[in-house]
Amino acid sequence: MGVWGFLKTQFVVHLLIGFVFVISGLIINFLQLCTLPLWGANKQLYRRINCRLSYSLWSQLVMLLEWWSGTQCTLFTDQETVDHFGKEHVIIILNHNFEIDFLCGWTMCERFGVLGSSKVLAKKELLMVPLIGWTWYFLEIVFCKRKWEEDRDTVIQGLQNLRDYPEYMWFLLYCEGTRFTETKHKISMEVADKKGLARLKYHLLPRTRGFTTAVQCLRGTVSAVYDVTLNFRENKNPSLLGILYGKKYEADMCVRRFPLEEIPLDEKEAADWLHKLYQEKDALQERYFQEGTFPGPQILPPPPAMDSPKLPILGHPPPLTSNLVCNWYLRQRLPPLLILSFLGFMWTASFAVRRLIGVTEIERGSSYGNSEVKKRD
Repeated sequence: MGVWGFLKTQFVVHLLIGFVFVISGLIINFLQLCTLPLWGANKQLYRRINCRLSYSLWSQLVMLLEWWSGTQCTLFTDQETVDHFGKEHVIIILNHNFEIDFLCGWTMCERFGVLGSSKVLAKKELLMVPLIGWTWYFLEIVFCKRKWEEDRDTVIQGLQNLRDYPEYMWFLLYCEGTRFTETKHKISMEVADKKGLARLKYHLLPRTRGFTTAVQCLRGTVSAVYDVTLNFRENKNPSLLGILYGKKYEADMCVRRFPLEEIPLDEKEAADWLHKLYQEKDALQERYFQEGTFPGPQILPPPPAMDSPKLPILGHPPPLTSNLVCNWYLRQRLPPLLILSFLGFMWTASFAVRRLIGVTEIERGSSYGNSEVKKRD
């Protein structure tokens, strides 16, 4: 294992990581709060500042994936598609099978300079998650209850507000609505049978309203849809806790670019387009499990873009924010009571980070999609 590998498994090191993340996150949230008066005076300046503040927090999580665990993401796509990365507003469609799929997505955002401005259609419960949910609030993330009758106006208004966003943004949609589990898959395929839709083997039935609404509201701003199908070599099922312990994974991402003009204007036709896309994604996964690879050339992402939205004191990896916080505390001559308080706070910070990890764990995932099971019970 070696000394470095041993350190990655130690609880005290996890305490320090949690402490740095929580402290820097609270500082960032406070700074974001201070930017609110800018909204009325100069909305675009407010947005640019918050892109850079959010980058300073998200880059710490990307650092855990890339530098701490050494996980590598390989793209399966053509160079023409890669040439568009970070140079246009896009909608991202990603399969939702793994605990760290969002981290792999953030890694790509980091590599192509759009990490700070990345967006997602998120469940409203995440708004209450400290640090991450609070940062998303200042980033104008669109939150929904996943009940279309209640969400429709909120989602449409949130999407329309992003039409003049000054930074290139990647807007992530989990069209399946929730993370894949065998129970949810069984229920989803029962729904597919009732509606006469094609059965899927590796995905849940996509929920089309969020997609069709996003396409309609962002048409004229968004240039393309990127379909991303993610899998891990050797059929591994990575976890955030594994990343924290320094386990290395190898992720493969098949990326296909569809210009927005190819997506029908009609809502029903756009929904049919999405269903067909998921049938193609299912075929890609089938091929991956049979051959161990996606079709197309392999491209290793370039180093992080030099013009990524960063603060001058931030670096990657690891962020200099972390080093500054640690060094400040180490240089102080603190009384014993304050040291004990400091250790107590570190334990609380580590507990908070582990709770955040718990939110992402598949077995503790959302019950969304299990309504039929509840009815049967």
